[in-house]
Amino acid sequence: MTTDTDTSRMVANQFVERLGKQDQDGIQELFAPEIDWHVPGSDKLPWTGSRTRREEVAPYFTTMWPHYVPGQSKVVLERTIVEGGDVMLLATFSHLIAASGQRFTTPAALHLVIEDGRIVQMHLYEDTLIVDQAFHADGTS
Repeated sequence: MTTDTDTSRMVANQFVERLGKQDQDGIQELFAPEIDWHVPGSDKLPWTGSRTRREEVAPYFTTMWPHYVPGQSKVVLERTIVEGGDVMLLATFSHLIAASGQRFTTPAALHLVIEDGRIVQMHLYEDTLIVDQAFHADGTS
């Protein structure tokens, strides 16, 4: 099961577009039924960790997004690298946390693996220390 570079680029572009629209259901439909999803982070942040099923994708976003002030998040996609079924999205994330008023900015990389036109893997790499410190600025990390 392989995917050509053009298909991978198309799926990655759809992922980024739907992410920008906060279309969690649209994002979820891009994934295969069985997935390898990993978002590192603190156990105190309920959206971090691993997921293995497509049905777990939309709840990831609906759990995470309410923690950010609407309209105050910024994602700058700096580069997309595609080779066959592998896609690397290099970006900078900036979010304002609703509960604390703390803003954090972190470089990020998302590694997507596309097979037969569906995302089978999504691994996020970001500065988890910056994220954890912003959410626990009161010293409770």
